[in-house]
Amino acid sequence: MKSEQQTRAFSTRAFVALMICFSGLGLPVTGIANHIYGFSPPTFERHAWMSAHNALGILFVVFSIWHVLLNSRALWSHVRSAAGGLPAISREALLAGAFVALTLLVFVGHAFHGGR
Repeated sequence: MKSEQQTRAFSTRAFVALMICFSGLGLPVTGIANHIYGFSPPTFERHAWMSAHNALGILFVVFSIWHVLLNSRALWSHVRSAAGGLPAISREALLAGAFVALTLLVFVGHAFHGGR
């Protein structure tokens, strides 16, 4: 008797979602390492971290677009249902937006504070 693993068909949606997940999890790690090595002269390590970050970024974008295309029917259904009456922005959405804006202000603001 075959196990469930052997009889189950390959799921493109699951594969695409997992590719987004794995590449997305690697982006902050490689980005931080890239930032740390960014102050050093060109070395093998700096080039390796930069290449890893670029590769993960490309994978993330490509598979995100593929994910949108695979789920376009559901996406358009949500857009059409929301077009009838736009709900008010929730407190959670406002807090999330404020948190992202504040984080960007802190991290990008140090570049302006540090001078040119």
